[in-house]
Amino acid sequence: MPRGRAASWIALVILQKRVVGLTELALDRFVSRARRAAGLRAPVNVLVTSNAELRELNRCFRGKNQPTDVLSFPALPGLKPHFAGDIAISAEIAANNARALGHTAAEEVKILALHGILHLRGYDHERDQGKMARREEKLRRDLRLPTGLIKRTAPPRRGRRA
Repeated sequence: MPRGRAASWIALVILQKRVVGLTELALDRFVSRARRAAGLRAPVNVLVTSNAELRELNRCFRGKNQPTDVLSFPALPGLKPHFAGDIAISAEIAANNARALGHTAAEEVKILALHGILHLRGYDHERDQGKMARREEKLRRDLRLPTGLIKRTAPPRRGRRA
């Protein structure tokens, strides 16, 4: 390695749990496109796994003893800007969501990966007054994905009745 250059990180995409219509190569290519579109320069690792694994990660890192669809783990400060972090996705929840919403499980995994990428980019939909939701919606359209995660889980807006 040339002097003065940091080690280059190789992003890993691991399909520990199979998703119909999705290969590691296809997800890796999507994650690369989504990262660039979101302005995240550093690579990320993505693990697609079981509900049991997401439950354990959620319990260990968030204190919630239940499975969840996607978790993001930012890299330790010393690793940035060469590595952005890790994303874990439940293949089972993705498949269930896809069935309920009328799109493929592969598309759902990509939606969840995009959501995780935005968290690694620094967005926080619980505190940013819709900034992440707007960014996710734009990127979803640009990347030709169905309805984004935040948009479909947001409570309906209250408006005036005619």
